Amino acid sequence: MGYETIMVNSNPETVSTDYDVSDRLYFEPLTYEDVLNIVENEQPEGIIVQLGGQTPLRLAVPLSQAGVNVLGTPPAAIDRAEDRKLFRELIQKLDLKQPPSETATSYSQALKIAGRLGYPVLVRPSYVLGGRAMVTVWNEDQLEHVMTEAIDVAPDHPVLIDKFLDDAVEVDVDAVSDSENTIVAGLMEHIEQAGVHSGDSAMVLPPYSLPDKVINTIKDQTRRMASELGVQGLMNVQYAVQDGEAYVLEINPRASRTVPFVSKATGLPLAKVASKAMAGKTLPEMNVTEDPVPPYYAAKESIMAFSRFPGVDPALGPEMKSTGEVMGLHSDFSMAFAKSQTAAGLPLPREGNVFISVRDSDKDTALQIAGKLADAGFNLLATEGTARKLQQNDIDAEVVPKLAEGRPNILDYIKNQDVGLLINTPSGARPREDEVTIRSEAVMHSVPLITTMAAATAAADAMAAFDQHEREVHNLQEIHGGEEGQISTLQLKK
Repeated sequence: MGYETIMVNSNPETVSTDYDVSDRLYFEPLTYEDVLNIVENEQPEGIIVQLGGQTPLRLAVPLSQAGVNVLGTPPAAIDRAEDRKLFRELIQKLDLKQPPSETATSYSQALKIAGRLGYPVLVRPSYVLGGRAMVTVWNEDQLEHVMTEAIDVAPDHPVLIDKFLDDAVEVDVDAVSDSENTIVAGLMEHIEQAGVHSGDSAMVLPPYSLPDKVINTIKDQTRRMASELGVQGLMNVQYAVQDGEAYVLEINPRASRTVPFVSKATGLPLAKVASKAMAGKTLPEMNVTEDPVPPYYAAKESIMAFSRFPGVDPALGPEMKSTGEVMGLHSDFSMAFAKSQTAAGLPLPREGNVFISVRDSDKDTALQIAGKLADAGFNLLATEGTARKLQQNDIDAEVVPKLAEGRPNILDYIKNQDVGLLINTPSGARPREDEVTIRSEAVMHSVPLITTMAAATAAADAMAAFDQHEREVHNLQEIHGGEEGQISTLQLKK
């Protein structure tokens, strides 16, 4: 477009710090004072805050107040989405559904709110990076500690406390808008249930289990929110779907960490399209007029660094712990998921032992999973309670003693590399010591570990389907052929 671009980035680990990405690079901290110094030196026509996560987003309002021209979505609209109190008012104005919630600025307020809503509740501070200080709270004792941290990370903004939607499916949406036209570029169904941070959750594009009615409702609501906020550039919205109803969890008027995944899966270069939109181009001018839908399933999986921290519980929650991500593509969802696990360095087994130990509320789902695995020829190992449930339903399972009850226990199987997969769900707010030890040892010995029933179901489907599908390898450039912003309709070869 003829603009000279200047990058401000102090993170040496990211590709965006490469000196040849922009015309000029300032290797400086992203603080108000440092950025203002650079603005005074360079005198730019405008600045973009949407492509650096939460850190630059927090600078939008103060920089605007200092007279800096923030390109794209207005800073006041950013504040409406990020400030938890203003966000609730926005959702209420549009008459959209959200989990029952209230905002608090102190522990005493939070205690009364949690009492009214009923535990468990989800605590969400404003303007936070990577879900920092977001926690599912199960009781009063835990709430005091969590609120202290939540207020500390965002002292000038309210904390949202909402009722935790159990057994809900979470959905991430990445959209791009020019303030008048909005394209839903990616609608991703989380494989883990609601409550796991989107940066940690495996997810799939397009959705594999949501009905068309729910998908269309989510798209419509996303466009309404983008219009109300006057979004110019990127926007990420997170939903929870429970009993066919979509609930809005939060809005981030910026690029999310799923933008590279959506761009690669669909062929639509989101960062490029959004930057041009922020600079004044309309989506029709860029020939971006329809929601892209790839002709296959794209599964994203997160990379974890738990193996570097012996003894840490690798169970997932609302605060992000991943350090990277990979993707797998296939015309069949279960195989796309299997490919993503292989890319993450923990390929699903094709034969051998699978250990299952789940909390009571997960045992019915575990039955279905165990049945699929047994039919596919896997040998099942289980602790006494889970094994009894399986045996009562005519599913063979070998009883493995608990850690204090004898040997060989599951730690022996792990150390001997004699188990190919562990399915182990946390028992509650405070996992038992044995559970943490088992999960940690699995990670240390590179044994695939699954801690949610939704992911376990996807894994079982994939393991049962291995013999039915050939491995497919395709050239993305060939699949996405065509001009920028256009998606080829070329179908995958079987």
